[in-house]
Amino acid sequence: MKILLVYPRYPDTFWSFRHALKFIDRKASFPPLGLLTVAAMLPVEWEKRLVDMNVRALSDEELAWADYVFISAMTIQRNSAQEIIARCRRMGVKSVAGGPLFTACHEDFPDVDHLVLGEAELTLPPFLADVLRGEPRHLYADEQWANLADTPIPLWGLIDVGNYAAMNIQYCRGCPFDCEFCDITALFGRKPRSKTREQLIAELESLYVRGWRGAIFFVDDNFIGDKGKLKREILPAIIDWMERKGRPFYFYTEASIDLADDPQLMELMVRAGFEEVFIGIETPNEESHAESGKMQNKNRDLLASVKFIQRSGLQVHGGFIVGFDSDPPSIFDRQILFIQESGIVTAMVGLLSAIRGTRLHQRLSREGRLLGEAAGNNTAIDLNFVPRMKSDELINGYRTILDTIYSPKNYYQRVIRLLREYRPLHLGKFHLQPGYVGALFKSVLFLGLIGRERYHFWKLFFWSLARRPRLFPLAITYAIYGFHFRKVAENIRKNGMFAGNVAWNEKP
Repeated sequence: MKILLVYPRYPDTFWSFRHALKFIDRKASFPPLGLLTVAAMLPVEWEKRLVDMNVRALSDEELAWADYVFISAMTIQRNSAQEIIARCRRMGVKSVAGGPLFTACHEDFPDVDHLVLGEAELTLPPFLADVLRGEPRHLYADEQWANLADTPIPLWGLIDVGNYAAMNIQYCRGCPFDCEFCDITALFGRKPRSKTREQLIAELESLYVRGWRGAIFFVDDNFIGDKGKLKREILPAIIDWMERKGRPFYFYTEASIDLADDPQLMELMVRAGFEEVFIGIETPNEESHAESGKMQNKNRDLLASVKFIQRSGLQVHGGFIVGFDSDPPSIFDRQILFIQESGIVTAMVGLLSAIRGTRLHQRLSREGRLLGEAAGNNTAIDLNFVPRMKSDELINGYRTILDTIYSPKNYYQRVIRLLREYRPLHLGKFHLQPGYVGALFKSVLFLGLIGRERYHFWKLFFWSLARRPRLFPLAITYAIYGFHFRKVAENIRKNGMFAGNVAWNEKP
């Protein structure tokens, strides 16, 4: 068999970092981990090729070569995935689709020949068995949860790691929390499942022997879902491996705000090489946390929690949402104030989106407030439900947040605030990554000489050299991030449109 694995293109969003990648001459942020893992589950004797459309275009010759085209996608990649499916149909090539998009919305894709849904450890083996018998079915699904001990090491040989800004690893699936707007529990359940210590070390070793040095993203939706196992087994094993290998990597991941309640866990994470953590702050409005079931954020001083995590040696990146039913008119100013005071430089602010499979989608459907399906991009003006707040007020407030927090003055103020709070341990030696020197010179040219932020750039440049010289590379990194965020925010203001043709401006 000849198998072509194709990863659809992402649109330009805050998460794509597309404008920042140009500074370091990389083509995409991360490789397609799901497809690389699926590739490792296929028979060894099958021929395999992978095309990441975020790195390069997909040719008709590559499609014609394949017996089967495997496609995996998230909701935000829907448009690109549909184009790939249509091309396969026109050329008479069999398509096989899986991943979050197809698992949640498989009925939307009648032109896919074979849908392998849910977790591949469970649904891929019966599909492969049927292929070998010459009788593959259209749909494969399983409502059980996979044992991650069965998950193989990704087939890294299918990619050029030099195309990517970071590598990625999955340690666990599932989240103990069940926020109304989140689809993670629908996809992976509430009981965290994780790989063994031996598996995780083997994956780190596999990247090390391929020559990778630098950033690795633990893609887990909540890395700290099982704190006991992390502290008892996983982090001590990573610490030991990192020390033996000369600390070749640094890590970042996603976690819930209750990380701030466990100083021992944070200490172990930092010693293991974790430098950044993305946390769903969502909103400073307590009523909105209650509405959405985000219990881990209730009854706590969110600002104090963020600062404690930063002082413990972890940079905090934050997710924020506007559009909750409980949001008051003051929410936009409150969001801006919180983001500025917290020093969360990478503040991903989005409109609430009702994704299929979530409790929010179900509730709004019952209330007759849905306007269509979400595009999966909550950082664009893509409101797919009728909000309680007047829609023009909501959208104007959202734009005001973006314009304010990503203005050069406010953005660079947050960078300096973070550098004052952040206390890394500096356990490892500095690894100069390919493209870093070029990125410095490009930042001087495009941000320090040409850009409208040049006054603030040079202020940060010399402040960090004088006050926090060991964090100077981080200061330049955040300056480059700011360029990307401003570009995306400008595009949202210029091109953002509501998806849907319903009279959304009327309150129900």
